[in-house]
Amino acid sequence: MTDYTFHTIENSDGERKEILQSVKDSYGFVPNLFGYMAEAPVTLKAYLELNKLISQSSLPPALAQVALLTASIENKCEFCSIAHQAMAKKFGTAPQTVHALINNGVIEDNKDQTVASVVREIINTRGWVNEDVLNAFYSAGFTQQQYFELILVVTIKTLSNYINHQTLPRANNELLQMIT
Repeated sequence: MTDYTFHTIENSDGERKEILQSVKDSYGFVPNLFGYMAEAPVTLKAYLELNKLISQSSLPPALAQVALLTASIENKCEFCSIAHQAMAKKFGTAPQTVHALINNGVIEDNKDQTVASVVREIINTRGWVNEDVLNAFYSAGFTQQQYFELILVVTIKTLSNYINHQTLPRANNELLQMIT
C-alpha cells in the first residue's frame, strides 16, 4: 500500500500551510482528510469551494446532509460517514433518518427517503437515473435544480470518498465528539 503524505500546519509551508490554517480557522481543527488532500492544494481548494457551493444550494442544510451521508455510506467511506453524522446532528437532520441510513433501515421522513433514494440511484447507475425514480423525486415536491444539486453532492463525495479509500484517514477526536 502506498504511504501518503499527511500534511499539517506545522510541517507545511506556502500555499498548503495557508489553506490548512484557513481550514483550522473555519472548522476549529483540520479534519484528517484535509491533511492528505493538501498534497494537491488545488484539489483541497476545489473540495472547499464545492462545499461552499453546496451550502448555497436550494437544499435545506439538514437535507443536504442526508444526501452527503447517503453518498458516503453508498461509497463505503467510513471517515466521511462519521463526518456527515456529526454534520447531520449539527444541522438538525432527523436522528431517525441518520440511524436508518447508518443501519440500512427504513427512513420514515418521505423527503429524506426520496433524497437518499435518488442519491443511491445516481451513484449506482453512474448518472443513468431511472425515469420512475426521477418522477417520484419530482412528485415529492423537488425541482430539477435540486436534482442537479444532488449531482453536485455526489461529485464532492466522489472526490473525498475516493481519496479516503486510498489514504485511510482516521476520524479526528473532534469529529467523534460531535456525534456522541
